[in-house]
Amino acid sequence: MTLAPETTDLKVQLRLAEGWFTACDLSALTPGRGAAALLPDGRQVALFRDRADRLYAVDNRDPFTGAAVLSRGLTGTHQDRPFVASPLLKQRFDLISGECLDDGAVRVAAYEVRTA
Repeated sequence: MTLAPETTDLKVQLRLAEGWFTACDLSALTPGRGAAALLPDGRQVALFRDRADRLYAVDNRDPFTGAAVLSRGLTGTHQDRPFVASPLLKQRFDLISGECLDDGAVRVAAYEVRTA
């Protein structure tokens, strides 16, 4: 999702099984950096806003270590696929699908994101 520059008072919402959940204000997400948000069921989600104002959300828990750290990872692209690299063991997770780019048998949940 790409946003117009004047959309500073928008809310970031994630699609959950129960419907749309408001995670934070769009202004709380710094382009190029991640942020963690707590879901109603107690899980954490890692939110990202890239420099082109596209939004992504994946589970914050690194499946290799069990630590909730993906929101602190470095973002980048590989073959036009946006990813976050875990700050611990450096595995890369596709921000659209949640697939681990370094081990196709592992993935994290990825969420549909919108602004409202």
